Amino acid sequence: MNGELSAVLSYLEKERGIDRETLLQTVESALLSASRKSVGPARNLRIHIDRKSCDIKAFATVDVVEKVTDKHNHVTLQEARRINPTAQLGDQVEVEVTPQNFGRIAAQTAKQAIMQKIRQAERNIVFEEYRDRSGDIVSGTIRRFERSDIVVDLGRAEAIMPSKERISTEIYQVGDQIRALIVAVQDNAAGPSVILSRSHPDFIRRLFELEVAEISDKTVEIKGIAREAGYRSKIAVVSHDGKVDPVGACVGMRGVRVKNIVRELSGEKIDIVRWSDDVKTYVTNALSPAKLSKVEIDPDKPRVVHVTTEADQLSLAIGKRGQNVRLTSKLIGWKIDVQKEEGNVTFEEKVARAIESLGQVPGIGQENAKKLVNAGFLNIEGILAAEVADLEATGEFDATTAQAIYEAAAAAQPRDVEKTEGTA
Repeated sequence: MNGELSAVLSYLEKERGIDRETLLQTVESALLSASRKSVGPARNLRIHIDRKSCDIKAFATVDVVEKVTDKHNHVTLQEARRINPTAQLGDQVEVEVTPQNFGRIAAQTAKQAIMQKIRQAERNIVFEEYRDRSGDIVSGTIRRFERSDIVVDLGRAEAIMPSKERISTEIYQVGDQIRALIVAVQDNAAGPSVILSRSHPDFIRRLFELEVAEISDKTVEIKGIAREAGYRSKIAVVSHDGKVDPVGACVGMRGVRVKNIVRELSGEKIDIVRWSDDVKTYVTNALSPAKLSKVEIDPDKPRVVHVTTEADQLSLAIGKRGQNVRLTSKLIGWKIDVQKEEGNVTFEEKVARAIESLGQVPGIGQENAKKLVNAGFLNIEGILAAEVADLEATGEFDATTAQAIYEAAAAAQPRDVEKTEGTA
């Protein structure tokens, strides 16, 4: 009995979870490739491992002949009938060709190939286990860092969390326990790769599905998520049951549900807003807690919403570094233009707006725009209502510059807009 091989197979079957028959077939295949030198030029060489004793034997096919001229391919009728009593001249029989030192030499030669086959079998098991789990949340332990990527031990497999899938505000250390979303399972030449993410918007979706029973049973539906990982996210929800408040269900009693998710995301702020099929209502809900004075859909520009707020609400609507309005725009899929009510606009702000508007006209620039506004030309229409000589008369421009400004204004004017009075 080959006790050494039997022990190795038992260990691999138990510790690696690989089927014993699969291992035996793998070893047979590897030994077949590695044993040709030991056995010689045998025809139809076959390796067989006894399933109980694990003894290794080699067999080859030979012709039954009256006189042996090639010991590798011929056998006498007398020898053939010891194997098969019915053998006749011209028949083919399978004879054992196992050399005396075959078990040791062949096993050593095939060791590398066997381990490679075993690794491939393990990879296949990993791929089959995770191939349909894209979108699931898994837990693991950080094992090491490979450049900027994190290698996470999931138990049966190792996964990779690329740097772009990390939360930028989090600090990771070897040995930390983390939860992440499986975003992809790739089967490539180096083996299957399980790709994880903590920054993907669907990570938040799955956390809410696990935390909020009303979402998991489809009573409440998540209609959209906009996220800046590590800082702030907006999630839009709607209820399919009039008796269930979607926002309240996600927040939970005393906010316990959303607090659990925020804790998992290392303090990332989450705004839960009520979804609406009416864009105006949806925008109003999404920009909360800012109070909006007016919400208008631009009839000339598709998917553009103009929002007007009072002066004290403007910064709240825009958010820190524009984050609130930016996430709202991403959430609803529309561009949002936030302005302050004109009644609250000071003279200085009007001047600044006029300079900025004219400065964006190709051929005018910020410096000339400042001179034009100071001279009373607040917009393109005002410039075109005057003459080139009027621009020169301000004392700010020479003839060449005045002519260039006038031509730039004419080129920027919409064709269907007539010249109107616009000077002040």
